[in-house]
Amino acid sequence: MFSITVRDHVMVAHSFRGEVFGPAQRLHGATFVVDARFTRPELDQDNVVVDIGLATRELGAVLAGLNYRNLDEVPEFAGINTTTEFLAKHIADCLVARVHEGALGEGARGLSGVEVSLQESHVAWASYERTL
Repeated sequence: MFSITVRDHVMVAHSFRGEVFGPAQRLHGATFVVDARFTRPELDQDNVVVDIGLATRELGAVLAGLNYRNLDEVPEFAGINTTTEFLAKHIADCLVARVHEGALGEGARGLSGVEVSLQESHVAWASYERTL
């Protein structure tokens, strides 16, 4: 399996509901390093997994909708605990939608999977992997 990974970051504010979250129930900020890994079993006709420039651009576009936002105020996330795991899935789903729309080029139609990892710190992160 071949893969490429592109990286960006996003800064958000949010709060959680539930005793399990302790002090994170209060509004707090988070800066995540975001890695998006694209996989395919065989390289395309240009011997690449996907155009790195397009992958970088589209990851940035997805994150732009979240950056410097209080996620508690985003209607799409109403009533949802926007945990690191949840955000990894949300970003992966948005990237897959962009692949299907053709935003990552025709060669991206041969991708078999996308994995998104959000690093909360140098010692903690969460990931979500899905097929196309």
